[in-house]
Order: sequence, then C-alpha cells, then structure tokens
Amino acid sequence: MQAGRAEEIRATNDVSGRTKMKFGLAATFVATLASLLLAGPRVARSANPPTPTTRILAIGTVNAGVDPAAVRSILPTEVRETVKLYLDGKIDQWFSLQDRSGVVFILNVTDPAVARDMLEKLPLGQAHLMSFDLIPLGPLDPLRQLHGMSAGLP
Repeated sequence: MQAGRAEEIRATNDVSGRTKMKFGLAATFVATLASLLLAGPRVARSANPPTPTTRILAIGTVNAGVDPAAVRSILPTEVRETVKLYLDGKIDQWFSLQDRSGVVFILNVTDPAVARDMLEKLPLGQAHLMSFDLIPLGPLDPLRQLHGMSAGLP
C-alpha cells in the first residue's frame, strides 16, 4: 500500500515539474521577445536585410453615412466575388469584425497597391460603400536579434 502511494506522489511531482519547466521556458521566451521588441532603435540593424512583406492585413469597414440597405443590396454579389478571390488564393483568411460592421482579410499579396486595386474592384469598393485599411505584414524582425540568427546563416 505504501509503495503505491509513493508511486502516485512521484508521478504527481513529475507532472508538476514538467508543467513548471514548460511555464519557465515560455516565460523566458516571452521575456526575451519583449526585450527585443522594446529595445527599439538601440539595436543595430545594419547587418540585417529589411523585413520582407509576406502578407497584407486588410481591414474593411462600411463608409460613414452609407445606407445599410445599399450595402445589403450589393452583398450577394460582394460575397460571390470575395469567394472567387479566396478560391484563386488571393485571400488566405477572412474574418468579421466583432466591434463594428466590417471584415478582415489576410491577403496573399505583398504590395499594398496591388491589394488596394484588388479590393477596390469588389462591388462594395466600386460603389464606394466600403474602404480598407491596409497593413503590410512580415516575419517578426526582432527574432533576428536572437543569438545565431544573423543574416546569411542557414
């Protein structure tokens, strides 16, 4: 009976130790990342190439003062055209905004001008009922500052 209880305690301690170690590793990673992000301009960046744009985040909202009925009348066509962009691989992910009427797309394009042109060709864009804020996205550049992650290393 004693041996069974001792085995239970060892197993519990082992799981607890692994949980603490995972938490410690996660905390260390977050602290390192935060210090790199907060380092700002003090970190020398001359040896690193510029961060490439790999996607565009597009946040679309209905323009102020637009009649909701006008949006609803165009919406079926808008959805069909948006699905075509998704099926063509131009839209990687899409979401709805939770705090207001609108959409968020992660676009598989790297040039904001190309993204704007593509979105303005959608029916709500052509009718000037919706506009998009475009944000270029790229790899998390501060990770380049980690030891051994300099430019030119595989």
